[in-house]
Amino acid sequence: MGGRAQETGSPEATSYRAEIAGSVASGDHTPFWMVSNRYGIVPLEANNGYLKAGVFHDQTFGDGFRWGGGLDVVAAVPRYRNFYIQQLYAELGYKCLLLSVGSKERYTSLWDSRLSSGDLTHSTNARPIPEVNISIPEFTVVPLTKGWAQVKGDFAIGRSFDKAYLSDFTGGGQTYVDNVLWHHKSLYLQIKDTRGDFPLSGVVGVQHWAQWGGTSTNPNVGEQPHSLKDFIRVVCGKEGGGDATASDQINVLGNHYGSYDFQLTYTAERWRLSAYHQHYFEDKSGMIFVNNLDGLWGARLDVPEFPWLRKVVVEYLTTRDQSGPFHFIGFDHDLHPGTGGGGDNYYNNGEYTTGASYFNRAIGSPLILSPEYNEGGQLGFQNNRMRDWHLAAEGSLSPQVDYRVMVTFMNSWGRHAAPFLQKRRAAAGLIDITYRHPRLDGWRFTGSLAADAGSMLGDNIGFSFRIAKEGLLKRWE
Repeated sequence: MGGRAQETGSPEATSYRAEIAGSVASGDHTPFWMVSNRYGIVPLEANNGYLKAGVFHDQTFGDGFRWGGGLDVVAAVPRYRNFYIQQLYAELGYKCLLLSVGSKERYTSLWDSRLSSGDLTHSTNARPIPEVNISIPEFTVVPLTKGWAQVKGDFAIGRSFDKAYLSDFTGGGQTYVDNVLWHHKSLYLQIKDTRGDFPLSGVVGVQHWAQWGGTSTNPNVGEQPHSLKDFIRVVCGKEGGGDATASDQINVLGNHYGSYDFQLTYTAERWRLSAYHQHYFEDKSGMIFVNNLDGLWGARLDVPEFPWLRKVVVEYLTTRDQSGPFHFIGFDHDLHPGTGGGGDNYYNNGEYTTGASYFNRAIGSPLILSPEYNEGGQLGFQNNRMRDWHLAAEGSLSPQVDYRVMVTFMNSWGRHAAPFLQKRRAAAGLIDITYRHPRLDGWRFTGSLAADAGSMLGDNIGFSFRIAKEGLLKRWE
């Protein structure tokens, strides 16, 4: 689903990509794995179609400089607005650094982009947020480490542009914040023998995301703090000033969340095995692991020389603890030792009631069902206490035919503050078959069969067909 020229096979080119797809389903919604982790393009409403087309440019100049840009548009039905710009960005790079301005589909997670259930902090589930982003996008060797240490990361500030959509979705019956400002940053350190002599490698990283600024639809709250001083507070995770709400003055300015990411990999001559964990946090209690085992646990096996089964991913997600059911803002630490906190209410926030979403799609894992699924036009995440298993694999049936299969079993207890009377369950599955004709260069034909079952998603079966064409307009090498 990405749209950079590098993905068409040449880093020095002006390239294009076009895609047309349609799906039918027996239920009201598109099956879960047909709509999830698709950068928010596939409509949730069943029986839909879309056309996506874009042009992308990447070129180097001078000594270590490069520049690029992209425009990607989508027409989709049924949808709130049928035509929109998905990506529009310009980039300037120098050696390992990259400055990007605009809306771009970025994948920065350590987890497999096609087979993982989704990064808890930033996945491919929602549309890209327009932002200014400065990054080291690829692992880069740290000087004086003899090639053993590599780093990557980013620092960004952006803004939501879903004001009209939220007004239509809520019908003016709920309070939320318009024109939300975003800040996020990440830093990853990899320890790896770049010469390939030592088989073990490891990565540790941290992601931090924050919503701030904007204007509340509650006239008694109104415009939120958004000065340069407030931005520094957000970056550093500090409490708000005198013009902030009472909650933001007690805690931190804005809505903050993030994760610690860990991965250990063993690379053999013909296979590679990775084990990973993503520890999610909403506040200090989660940052010091009071929320215990909450997060994503997974393993990935790569066997590139075995075409029938090139890759397998197994994941377990648990978000049930959330540092306990109640939140204690202040208490007598001498009388009651402990950290306080609790009631983390993942992806939700009292001030920013849209939570960690954009156009009502979860920015993080789709397994914590997006607000778009809520009945009655309610905002926020109603299923954030989850326990899920996820299995996925891909390979080739022949030189022209690839497959992907995904199966997920979900269990939800609602939220600590609003538990379900009975646990809700769901199962979601997907089979993709992709065909590439040897004489049709750049063409791909993909048929998908997906099904949902259980009280969370309902019983549903669907089929989709997708035709994609990509190629080069001009090489610059």
